[in-house]
Amino acid sequence: MTENESGNETEVVVVGAGPTGLTLAYELGLAGVDTLVLEKLPQFAQQVKGGGIQPRTAELLESRGLLEPLLRRAVSRDPVGGHFAALPVPLDCTPWQTRHPFPIAIPQWEIEEVLEERASRTGVRVQRGTAVTGVEPHDDGVVVTAGGVRVRARYLVACDGGHSTVRKLLDLPFPGRPGTHQAVLADIRLTAVSSLVPRQMGHMSTLTRHAGGYWAMLVPLRDDRYRFTFGRAEQTDTDRDTPVDPEEISAALTAVYGPETALGVVDNSSRFGDATRQLEQYRVGRVLFAGDAAHIHPPLGGQGLNLGIQDAFNLGWKLAAVIQDRAPNGLLDSYHTERHPVAAQVLHHTSAQRVLAGPNPSEDMTALRDIFTDLLRLPDTNRHLAGLMSGLSLRYALPGDHPLTGHRVPDTDLITESGSTRLSVLYGSGHAVLLDLAKTFSARLPLPPRVDLVHATSTEDLGATALLIRPDGYVCWATDDGASGEDTLLAAITRSISA
Repeated sequence: MTENESGNETEVVVVGAGPTGLTLAYELGLAGVDTLVLEKLPQFAQQVKGGGIQPRTAELLESRGLLEPLLRRAVSRDPVGGHFAALPVPLDCTPWQTRHPFPIAIPQWEIEEVLEERASRTGVRVQRGTAVTGVEPHDDGVVVTAGGVRVRARYLVACDGGHSTVRKLLDLPFPGRPGTHQAVLADIRLTAVSSLVPRQMGHMSTLTRHAGGYWAMLVPLRDDRYRFTFGRAEQTDTDRDTPVDPEEISAALTAVYGPETALGVVDNSSRFGDATRQLEQYRVGRVLFAGDAAHIHPPLGGQGLNLGIQDAFNLGWKLAAVIQDRAPNGLLDSYHTERHPVAAQVLHHTSAQRVLAGPNPSEDMTALRDIFTDLLRLPDTNRHLAGLMSGLSLRYALPGDHPLTGHRVPDTDLITESGSTRLSVLYGSGHAVLLDLAKTFSARLPLPPRVDLVHATSTEDLGATALLIRPDGYVCWATDDGASGEDTLLAAITRSISA
Protein backbone atom coordinates (compact mmCIF):
# COMPACT_ATOMS: atom_id res chain seq x y z
CA MET A 1 0.00 0.00 0.00
CA THR A 2 1.30 3.42 -0.93
CA GLU A 3 1.31 6.42 1.37
CA ASN A 4 -1.76 8.05 -0.22
CA GLU A 5 -3.75 4.84 0.34
CA SER A 6 -3.06 4.93 4.07
CA GLY A 7 -6.29 5.44 5.99
CA ASN A 8 -8.42 4.78 2.87
CA GLU A 9 -9.22 1.14 3.39
CA THR A 10 -12.44 -0.81 3.48
CA GLU A 11 -13.49 -4.43 3.14
CA VAL A 12 -15.77 -3.94 0.10
CA VAL A 13 -16.17 -1.15 -2.43
CA VAL A 14 -19.49 -1.22 -4.28
CA VAL A 15 -19.46 0.88 -7.44
CA GLY A 16 -22.92 2.19 -8.27
CA ALA A 17 -25.76 3.31 -6.00
CA GLY A 18 -28.64 1.94 -8.01
CA PRO A 19 -31.04 -0.71 -6.64
CA THR A 20 -28.49 -3.51 -7.16
CA GLY A 21 -25.58 -1.74 -5.48
CA LEU A 22 -27.64 -0.46 -2.55
CA THR A 23 -29.27 -3.84 -1.94
CA LEU A 24 -25.84 -5.45 -1.90
CA ALA A 25 -24.52 -2.74 0.42
CA TYR A 26 -27.42 -3.32 2.80
CA GLU A 27 -26.78 -7.07 2.86
CA LEU A 28 -23.09 -6.52 3.58
CA GLY A 29 -23.80 -3.92 6.24
CA LEU A 30 -26.32 -6.22 7.89
CA ALA A 31 -23.55 -8.82 8.22
CA GLY A 32 -21.15 -6.27 9.72
CA VAL A 33 -18.94 -5.86 6.65
CA ASP A 34 -17.24 -2.47 6.25
CA THR A 35 -18.67 -1.24 2.96
CA LEU A 36 -18.15 1.88 0.84
CA VAL A 37 -20.47 2.73 -2.06
CA LEU A 38 -19.13 5.03 -4.79
CA GLU A 39 -21.67 6.75 -7.06
CA LYS A 40 -20.73 9.16 -9.84
CA LEU A 41 -24.06 11.06 -9.75
CA PRO A 42 -24.15 13.84 -7.16
CA GLN A 43 -27.77 13.10 -6.21
CA PHE A 44 -30.63 10.74 -6.95
CA ALA A 45 -31.69 10.85 -10.59
CA GLN A 46 -35.41 11.43 -10.17
CA GLN A 47 -36.37 9.39 -13.19
CA VAL A 48 -38.92 6.60 -12.94
CA LYS A 49 -36.91 4.17 -15.11
CA GLY A 50 -37.31 0.55 -13.95
CA GLY A 51 -39.89 0.95 -11.21
CA GLY A 52 -41.60 -2.44 -11.18
CA ILE A 53 -40.99 -4.90 -8.35
CA GLN A 54 -41.81 -8.48 -9.30
CA PRO A 55 -43.32 -10.96 -6.79
CA ARG A 56 -40.09 -12.80 -5.93
CA THR A 57 -38.21 -9.54 -5.45
CA ALA A 58 -41.02 -8.36 -3.18
CA GLU A 59 -40.61 -11.54 -1.10
CA LEU A 60 -36.87 -11.00 -0.77
CA LEU A 61 -37.28 -7.36 0.22
CA GLU A 62 -39.93 -8.31 2.76
CA SER A 63 -37.56 -10.87 4.27
CA ARG A 64 -35.30 -7.98 5.33
CA GLY A 65 -38.03 -5.59 6.39
CA LEU A 66 -37.44 -3.45 3.30
CA LEU A 67 -40.78 -3.88 1.57
CA GLU A 68 -43.05 -1.98 3.95
CA PRO A 69 -41.34 1.42 3.51
CA LEU A 70 -41.39 0.85 -0.25
CA LEU A 71 -45.10 0.03 -0.29
CA ARG A 72 -45.80 3.38 1.36
CA ARG A 73 -44.35 4.99 -1.78
CA ALA A 74 -46.02 2.66 -4.28
CA VAL A 75 -48.05 4.01 -7.19
CA SER A 76 -51.69 2.94 -7.31
CA ARG A 77 -52.34 0.32 -9.97
CA ASP A 78 -55.01 -2.21 -10.86
CA PRO A 79 -54.56 -5.53 -9.00
CA VAL A 80 -53.58 -7.42 -12.12
CA GLY A 81 -50.72 -9.76 -12.97
CA GLY A 82 -47.69 -9.10 -15.13
CA HIS A 83 -47.33 -9.78 -18.82
CA PHE A 84 -45.38 -11.73 -21.39
CA ALA A 85 -44.57 -9.76 -24.57
CA ALA A 86 -47.43 -7.32 -23.77
CA LEU A 87 -49.95 -9.99 -24.76
CA PRO A 88 -53.45 -9.29 -23.36
CA VAL A 89 -53.56 -12.12 -20.80
CA PRO A 90 -52.38 -11.31 -17.26
CA LEU A 91 -49.93 -13.74 -15.68
CA ASP A 92 -51.44 -15.43 -12.63
CA CYS A 93 -48.92 -15.94 -9.79
CA THR A 94 -51.38 -17.33 -7.25
CA PRO A 95 -50.48 -20.98 -8.01
CA TRP A 96 -46.96 -20.15 -6.76
CA GLN A 97 -48.24 -19.47 -3.22
CA THR A 98 -47.04 -15.93 -2.80
CA ARG A 99 -48.39 -13.08 -0.68
CA HIS A 100 -47.44 -10.67 -3.47
CA PRO A 101 -49.04 -11.98 -6.68
CA PHE A 102 -49.02 -8.63 -8.51
CA PRO A 103 -46.14 -6.40 -9.62
CA ILE A 104 -45.60 -3.33 -7.43
CA ALA A 105 -44.98 0.04 -9.10
CA ILE A 106 -42.50 2.41 -7.42
CA PRO A 107 -40.29 5.00 -9.15
CA GLN A 108 -36.73 3.72 -9.17
CA TRP A 109 -35.27 6.76 -7.43
CA GLU A 110 -37.67 6.22 -4.51
CA ILE A 111 -36.51 2.60 -4.25
CA GLU A 112 -32.96 3.92 -4.11
CA GLU A 113 -33.84 6.44 -1.39
CA VAL A 114 -35.26 3.73 0.87
CA LEU A 115 -32.40 1.32 0.24
CA GLU A 116 -29.73 3.97 0.85
CA GLU A 117 -31.36 5.08 4.10
CA ARG A 118 -31.55 1.50 5.37
CA ALA A 119 -28.01 0.68 4.23
CA SER A 120 -26.69 3.78 6.01
CA ARG A 121 -28.29 2.57 9.24
CA THR A 122 -26.05 -0.50 9.10
CA GLY A 123 -22.91 1.64 8.81
CA VAL A 124 -22.57 1.61 5.02
CA ARG A 125 -20.99 4.81 3.63
CA VAL A 126 -22.32 6.22 0.36
CA GLN A 127 -20.17 8.78 -1.46
CA ARG A 128 -22.02 10.56 -4.26
CA GLY A 129 -20.43 12.66 -6.95
CA THR A 130 -17.45 10.30 -6.90
CA ALA A 131 -16.64 8.77 -10.28
CA VAL A 132 -14.32 5.78 -10.46
CA THR A 133 -11.37 6.43 -12.77
CA GLY A 134 -9.03 3.54 -11.94
CA VAL A 135 -9.20 -0.10 -10.83
CA GLU A 136 -6.04 -2.04 -9.97
CA PRO A 137 -6.68 -5.69 -9.08
CA HIS A 138 -4.17 -7.48 -6.84
CA ASP A 139 -4.01 -11.00 -5.46
CA ASP A 140 -5.12 -9.82 -2.02
CA GLY A 141 -7.43 -6.95 -2.91
CA VAL A 142 -8.30 -4.10 -5.26
CA VAL A 143 -7.15 -0.47 -5.33
CA VAL A 144 -9.83 1.89 -6.61
CA THR A 145 -9.18 5.47 -7.70
CA ALA A 146 -12.21 7.73 -7.38
CA GLY A 147 -12.52 11.46 -6.89
CA GLY A 148 -8.76 11.79 -6.82
CA VAL A 149 -8.45 9.40 -3.86
CA ARG A 150 -7.14 5.84 -3.82
CA VAL A 151 -9.06 3.34 -1.73
CA ARG A 152 -7.89 -0.19 -0.99
CA ALA A 153 -10.52 -2.91 -0.56
CA ARG A 154 -10.49 -6.65 -0.18
CA TYR A 155 -13.18 -6.91 -2.86
CA LEU A 156 -14.85 -4.65 -5.40
CA VAL A 157 -18.34 -5.26 -6.76
CA ALA A 158 -19.30 -3.43 -9.95
CA CYS A 159 -22.99 -2.49 -9.92
CA ASP A 160 -22.52 0.47 -12.23
CA GLY A 161 -24.92 -0.37 -15.03
CA GLY A 162 -24.88 -1.42 -18.63
CA HIS A 163 -22.09 1.03 -19.49
CA SER A 164 -20.03 -0.15 -16.51
CA THR A 165 -16.89 1.90 -15.98
CA VAL A 166 -15.31 -0.94 -14.01
CA ARG A 167 -15.92 -3.40 -16.83
CA LYS A 168 -14.35 -1.01 -19.34
CA LEU A 169 -11.35 -0.22 -17.11
CA LEU A 170 -10.62 -3.94 -16.87
CA ASP A 171 -11.10 -4.27 -20.63
CA LEU A 172 -13.52 -7.17 -20.24
CA PRO A 173 -15.48 -8.28 -23.31
CA PHE A 174 -19.26 -7.94 -23.12
CA PRO A 175 -20.41 -10.42 -25.75
CA GLY A 176 -23.86 -10.42 -27.24
CA ARG A 177 -25.67 -8.51 -29.93
CA PRO A 178 -26.44 -4.84 -30.46
CA GLY A 179 -29.94 -3.47 -30.30
CA THR A 180 -32.30 -3.34 -33.26
CA HIS A 181 -34.67 -0.66 -31.97
CA GLN A 182 -34.33 2.52 -29.99
CA ALA A 183 -36.89 4.26 -27.81
CA VAL A 184 -37.35 7.30 -25.59
CA LEU A 185 -38.26 7.23 -21.91
CA ALA A 186 -39.54 10.49 -20.44
CA ASP A 187 -41.18 11.59 -17.20
CA ILE A 188 -43.66 14.26 -18.21
CA ARG A 189 -46.56 16.37 -16.97
CA LEU A 190 -49.59 17.12 -19.17
CA THR A 191 -51.68 20.27 -19.30
CA ALA A 192 -54.56 18.58 -21.14
CA VAL A 193 -55.53 14.97 -21.85
CA SER A 194 -57.75 13.27 -24.39
CA SER A 195 -60.01 10.30 -23.74
CA LEU A 196 -57.22 8.05 -25.02
CA VAL A 197 -54.94 8.84 -22.06
CA PRO A 198 -55.22 6.13 -19.37
CA ARG A 199 -56.39 7.23 -15.92
CA GLN A 200 -55.03 4.31 -13.94
CA MET A 201 -51.98 2.05 -14.21
CA GLY A 202 -53.05 -1.40 -15.30
CA HIS A 203 -51.95 -4.32 -17.43
CA MET A 204 -49.34 -3.37 -20.02
CA SER A 205 -51.56 -4.54 -22.90
CA THR A 206 -54.09 -1.83 -21.98
CA LEU A 207 -51.44 0.89 -21.86
CA THR A 208 -49.72 0.28 -25.21
CA ARG A 209 -50.91 2.00 -28.38
CA HIS A 210 -49.82 2.20 -32.04
CA ALA A 211 -50.69 5.22 -34.17
CA GLY A 212 -49.19 7.73 -36.54
CA GLY A 213 -46.08 5.65 -37.15
CA TYR A 214 -45.32 5.39 -33.42
CA TRP A 215 -45.70 2.82 -30.68
CA ALA A 216 -46.16 4.28 -27.23
CA MET A 217 -47.00 3.56 -23.61
CA LEU A 218 -48.28 6.32 -21.32
CA VAL A 219 -48.41 5.30 -17.66
CA PRO A 220 -50.14 7.53 -15.08
CA LEU A 221 -48.12 7.86 -11.88
CA ARG A 222 -49.10 10.50 -9.31
CA ASP A 223 -49.04 14.27 -8.94
CA ASP A 224 -50.09 14.61 -12.61
CA ARG A 225 -46.90 12.85 -13.64
CA TYR A 226 -46.70 10.28 -16.44
CA ARG A 227 -44.03 7.90 -17.65
CA PHE A 228 -44.02 8.11 -21.43
CA THR A 229 -42.20 5.49 -23.48
CA PHE A 230 -42.28 5.68 -27.26
CA GLY A 231 -40.48 4.84 -30.45
CA ARG A 232 -40.95 4.81 -34.19
CA ALA A 233 -42.51 1.77 -35.78
CA GLU A 234 -39.73 2.06 -38.36
CA GLN A 235 -36.27 2.26 -36.77
CA THR A 236 -34.45 5.57 -36.99
CA ASP A 237 -30.70 6.23 -36.84
CA THR A 238 -30.77 8.79 -34.03
CA ASP A 239 -27.63 8.57 -31.91
CA ARG A 240 -28.43 7.28 -28.45
CA ASP A 241 -26.51 10.13 -26.81
CA THR A 242 -28.51 12.79 -28.66
CA PRO A 243 -30.59 14.79 -26.17
CA VAL A 244 -34.35 14.31 -26.42
CA ASP A 245 -36.04 17.48 -27.65
CA PRO A 246 -39.42 18.32 -26.03
CA GLU A 247 -40.79 18.81 -29.55
CA GLU A 248 -39.98 15.15 -30.27
CA ILE A 249 -41.99 14.11 -27.21
CA SER A 250 -44.87 16.43 -28.10
CA ALA A 251 -45.03 15.08 -31.64
CA ALA A 252 -45.29 11.49 -30.39
CA LEU A 253 -47.97 12.45 -27.85
CA THR A 254 -50.07 14.18 -30.49
CA ALA A 255 -49.72 11.34 -33.00
CA VAL A 256 -50.73 8.62 -30.54
CA TYR A 257 -53.08 10.36 -28.09
CA GLY A 258 -54.55 13.11 -30.25
CA PRO A 259 -54.18 16.88 -30.44
CA GLU A 260 -56.25 17.28 -27.28
CA THR A 261 -53.29 15.89 -25.29
CA ALA A 262 -50.89 18.71 -24.51
CA LEU A 263 -47.38 18.44 -23.11
CA GLY A 264 -46.62 20.61 -20.11
CA VAL A 265 -43.27 19.90 -18.48
CA VAL A 266 -40.57 17.33 -19.29
CA ASP A 267 -39.01 16.40 -15.95
CA ASN A 268 -36.34 14.25 -17.58
CA SER A 269 -35.80 12.08 -20.63
CA SER A 270 -33.34 9.63 -22.13
CA ARG A 271 -32.95 7.15 -24.95
CA PHE A 272 -32.49 3.41 -24.56
CA GLY A 273 -32.00 0.39 -26.77
CA ASP A 274 -32.69 -3.33 -26.73
CA ALA A 275 -29.19 -4.81 -26.89
CA THR A 276 -28.56 -8.24 -25.37
CA ARG A 277 -25.19 -8.90 -23.70
CA GLN A 278 -23.75 -10.90 -20.82
CA LEU A 279 -20.35 -11.19 -19.17
CA GLU A 280 -18.80 -14.61 -19.52
CA GLN A 281 -17.62 -14.54 -15.88
CA TYR A 282 -19.21 -12.63 -13.00
CA ARG A 283 -16.03 -12.93 -10.94
CA VAL A 284 -12.57 -11.84 -12.05
CA GLY A 285 -10.29 -12.40 -9.06
CA ARG A 286 -11.28 -9.87 -6.39
CA VAL A 287 -13.72 -8.05 -8.70
CA LEU A 288 -17.34 -9.18 -9.08
CA PHE A 289 -20.17 -7.92 -11.27
CA ALA A 290 -23.90 -7.69 -10.60
CA GLY A 291 -26.98 -6.20 -12.22
CA ASP A 292 -26.69 -4.46 -15.58
CA ALA A 293 -22.90 -4.37 -15.25
CA ALA A 294 -23.08 -8.15 -15.77
CA HIS A 295 -26.03 -8.46 -18.17
CA ILE A 296 -28.31 -6.28 -20.30
CA HIS A 297 -31.40 -7.25 -22.27
CA PRO A 298 -34.51 -5.77 -23.89
CA PRO A 299 -36.68 -4.02 -21.27
CA LEU A 300 -39.64 -6.36 -21.65
CA GLY A 301 -41.55 -7.85 -18.75
CA GLY A 302 -39.96 -5.71 -16.04
CA GLN A 303 -36.94 -7.94 -15.50
CA GLY A 304 -33.87 -5.71 -15.21
CA LEU A 305 -34.19 -4.12 -11.76
CA ASN A 306 -35.43 -7.41 -10.33
CA LEU A 307 -32.64 -9.47 -11.82
CA GLY A 308 -30.07 -7.11 -10.30
CA ILE A 309 -31.64 -7.06 -6.83
CA GLN A 310 -31.77 -10.84 -6.84
CA ASP A 311 -28.09 -10.94 -7.88
CA ALA A 312 -27.38 -8.85 -4.79
CA PHE A 313 -29.32 -11.13 -2.45
CA ASN A 314 -27.42 -14.13 -3.79
CA LEU A 315 -24.01 -12.46 -3.55
CA GLY A 316 -24.27 -10.45 -0.33
CA TRP A 317 -24.32 -13.21 2.28
CA LYS A 318 -21.69 -15.20 0.41
CA LEU A 319 -19.25 -12.31 0.14
CA ALA A 320 -19.76 -11.50 3.83
CA ALA A 321 -19.04 -15.12 4.78
CA VAL A 322 -15.81 -15.13 2.76
CA ILE A 323 -14.59 -11.85 4.23
CA GLN A 324 -15.36 -13.03 7.78
CA ASP A 325 -13.67 -16.41 7.21
CA ARG A 326 -16.92 -18.31 7.67
CA ALA A 327 -17.21 -19.68 4.16
CA PRO A 328 -16.66 -23.15 2.76
CA ASN A 329 -14.33 -23.50 -0.19
CA GLY A 330 -15.90 -22.31 -3.40
CA LEU A 331 -18.86 -20.47 -1.87
CA LEU A 332 -18.04 -17.20 -3.61
CA ASP A 333 -17.59 -18.97 -6.93
CA SER A 334 -21.15 -20.30 -6.57
CA TYR A 335 -22.40 -16.75 -7.17
CA HIS A 336 -21.41 -17.00 -10.84
CA THR A 337 -22.46 -20.65 -11.07
CA GLU A 338 -25.96 -19.88 -9.79
CA ARG A 339 -26.69 -16.45 -11.22
CA HIS A 340 -25.17 -16.63 -14.70
CA PRO A 341 -27.72 -19.22 -15.93
CA VAL A 342 -30.58 -17.16 -14.45
CA ALA A 343 -29.58 -14.09 -16.46
CA ALA A 344 -28.97 -16.21 -19.56
CA GLN A 345 -32.55 -17.43 -19.30
CA VAL A 346 -33.83 -13.87 -18.97
CA LEU A 347 -31.83 -12.84 -22.03
CA HIS A 348 -33.37 -15.79 -23.86
CA HIS A 349 -37.00 -15.06 -23.06
CA THR A 350 -36.73 -11.29 -23.47
CA SER A 351 -35.31 -11.97 -26.95
CA ALA A 352 -38.43 -14.00 -27.68
CA GLN A 353 -40.62 -11.21 -26.32
CA ARG A 354 -38.81 -8.68 -28.48
CA VAL A 355 -39.98 -10.60 -31.56
CA LEU A 356 -43.56 -11.09 -30.34
CA ALA A 357 -43.91 -7.48 -29.20
CA GLY A 358 -42.22 -5.95 -32.25
CA PRO A 359 -43.55 -2.50 -33.12
CA ASN A 360 -44.27 -3.31 -36.76
CA PRO A 361 -45.59 -6.90 -36.85
CA SER A 362 -46.11 -8.72 -40.12
CA GLU A 363 -49.29 -10.63 -40.90
CA ASP A 364 -47.52 -13.84 -39.90
CA MET A 365 -46.34 -12.34 -36.61
CA THR A 366 -49.87 -11.17 -35.84
CA ALA A 367 -51.06 -14.73 -36.35
CA LEU A 368 -48.33 -16.04 -34.03
CA ARG A 369 -49.33 -13.48 -31.38
CA ASP A 370 -52.94 -14.65 -31.61
CA ILE A 371 -51.96 -18.29 -31.11
CA PHE A 372 -49.60 -17.41 -28.26
CA THR A 373 -52.39 -15.41 -26.60
CA ASP A 374 -54.63 -18.49 -26.72
CA LEU A 375 -51.84 -20.58 -25.18
CA LEU A 376 -51.49 -18.07 -22.33
CA ARG A 377 -55.13 -18.70 -21.43
CA LEU A 378 -54.27 -22.34 -20.66
CA PRO A 379 -53.56 -22.70 -16.90
CA ASP A 380 -50.37 -24.74 -17.29
CA THR A 381 -48.85 -22.33 -19.82
CA ASN A 382 -49.83 -19.32 -17.76
CA ARG A 383 -48.42 -20.86 -14.58
CA HIS A 384 -45.12 -21.63 -16.29
CA LEU A 385 -44.64 -18.14 -17.68
CA ALA A 386 -45.91 -16.50 -14.48
CA GLY A 387 -43.27 -18.38 -12.52
CA LEU A 388 -40.61 -17.47 -15.06
CA MET A 389 -41.41 -13.75 -15.24
CA SER A 390 -42.00 -13.29 -11.50
CA GLY A 391 -38.92 -15.26 -10.41
CA LEU A 392 -41.06 -17.51 -8.21
CA SER A 393 -40.20 -20.69 -10.12
CA LEU A 394 -36.44 -20.26 -9.83
CA ARG A 395 -34.64 -23.35 -8.56
CA TYR A 396 -30.89 -23.40 -8.03
CA ALA A 397 -29.02 -26.60 -8.89
CA LEU A 398 -27.81 -27.29 -5.36
CA PRO A 399 -26.41 -30.64 -4.15
CA GLY A 400 -28.93 -32.90 -2.43
CA ASP A 401 -31.65 -35.29 -3.51
CA HIS A 402 -34.62 -33.90 -1.58
CA PRO A 403 -37.32 -32.44 -3.90
CA LEU A 404 -37.22 -29.11 -2.04
CA THR A 405 -33.49 -28.55 -2.50
CA GLY A 406 -32.82 -25.35 -4.43
CA HIS A 407 -36.39 -24.05 -4.15
CA ARG A 408 -37.83 -21.06 -2.31
CA VAL A 409 -40.24 -21.79 0.52
CA PRO A 410 -43.60 -19.97 0.49
CA ASP A 411 -44.01 -17.43 3.29
CA THR A 412 -46.12 -19.61 5.54
CA ASP A 413 -47.58 -18.81 8.96
CA LEU A 414 -45.67 -20.40 11.83
CA ILE A 415 -46.17 -20.94 15.53
CA THR A 416 -42.87 -20.81 17.41
CA GLU A 417 -41.92 -20.93 21.06
CA SER A 418 -42.23 -17.13 21.04
CA GLY A 419 -45.67 -17.06 19.43
CA SER A 420 -47.17 -16.65 15.96
CA THR A 421 -45.00 -15.35 13.16
CA ARG A 422 -44.27 -15.77 9.46
CA LEU A 423 -41.37 -17.51 7.80
CA SER A 424 -40.23 -14.26 6.18
CA VAL A 425 -39.71 -12.68 9.62
CA LEU A 426 -37.10 -15.32 10.47
CA TYR A 427 -34.81 -14.02 7.70
CA GLY A 428 -34.68 -10.45 9.01
CA SER A 429 -31.20 -10.73 10.50
CA GLY A 430 -29.72 -12.09 7.27
CA HIS A 431 -28.94 -15.43 8.94
CA ALA A 432 -29.55 -18.91 7.57
CA VAL A 433 -32.49 -20.68 9.23
CA LEU A 434 -32.77 -24.29 10.32
CA LEU A 435 -36.54 -24.68 10.47
CA ASP A 436 -37.35 -27.72 12.62
CA LEU A 437 -41.02 -28.67 12.30
CA ALA A 438 -40.82 -31.89 14.31
CA LYS A 439 -38.60 -30.86 17.27
CA THR A 440 -35.95 -33.22 16.01
CA PHE A 441 -32.90 -31.14 16.81
CA SER A 442 -31.80 -30.04 20.24
CA ALA A 443 -31.01 -26.44 21.08
CA ARG A 444 -27.55 -27.80 21.98
CA LEU A 445 -26.90 -28.75 18.34
CA PRO A 446 -23.44 -27.30 17.47
CA LEU A 447 -24.47 -24.79 14.83
CA PRO A 448 -22.00 -22.19 13.50
CA PRO A 449 -22.64 -18.45 13.86
CA ARG A 450 -25.38 -16.96 11.69
CA VAL A 451 -27.34 -20.21 11.47
CA ASP A 452 -30.50 -19.99 13.60
CA LEU A 453 -32.38 -23.04 14.87
CA VAL A 454 -36.14 -22.38 15.00
CA HIS A 455 -38.58 -24.93 16.38
CA ALA A 456 -42.02 -24.31 14.92
CA THR A 457 -45.22 -25.77 13.61
CA SER A 458 -46.65 -24.67 10.28
CA THR A 459 -50.20 -24.06 9.18
CA GLU A 460 -49.28 -25.75 5.88
CA ASP A 461 -47.43 -28.88 4.86
CA LEU A 462 -44.03 -27.60 3.71
CA GLY A 463 -42.97 -30.98 2.36
CA ALA A 464 -40.31 -31.81 4.96
CA THR A 465 -39.88 -32.19 8.73
CA ALA A 466 -36.81 -29.93 8.75
CA LEU A 467 -35.38 -27.46 6.25
CA LEU A 468 -32.08 -25.61 6.14
CA ILE A 469 -32.78 -22.33 4.35
CA ARG A 470 -30.02 -20.05 3.13
CA PRO A 471 -30.05 -16.32 3.93
CA ASP A 472 -31.46 -15.66 0.44
CA GLY A 473 -34.44 -17.92 1.12
CA TYR A 474 -33.50 -21.06 -0.84
CA VAL A 475 -33.46 -24.56 0.64
CA CYS A 476 -30.02 -26.16 0.67
CA TRP A 477 -30.98 -29.22 2.76
CA ALA A 478 -34.21 -30.88 3.83
CA THR A 479 -35.30 -34.15 5.40
CA ASP A 480 -38.45 -36.15 5.92
CA ASP A 481 -36.76 -38.27 8.58
CA GLY A 482 -35.22 -36.14 11.31
CA ALA A 483 -33.97 -39.15 13.24
CA SER A 484 -31.24 -39.76 10.68
CA GLY A 485 -30.61 -36.16 9.68
CA GLU A 486 -28.00 -34.64 12.03
CA ASP A 487 -24.89 -35.83 10.22
CA THR A 488 -26.21 -34.89 6.79
CA LEU A 489 -27.41 -31.55 8.15
CA LEU A 490 -24.01 -30.60 9.54
CA ALA A 491 -22.37 -31.73 6.30
CA ALA A 492 -24.80 -29.54 4.33
CA ILE A 493 -23.99 -26.53 6.51
CA THR A 494 -20.27 -27.04 5.97
CA ARG A 495 -20.76 -27.52 2.24
CA SER A 496 -23.26 -24.74 1.54
CA ILE A 497 -23.21 -22.06 4.24
CA SER A 498 -20.46 -22.01 6.83
CA ALA A 499 -17.18 -23.84 7.10
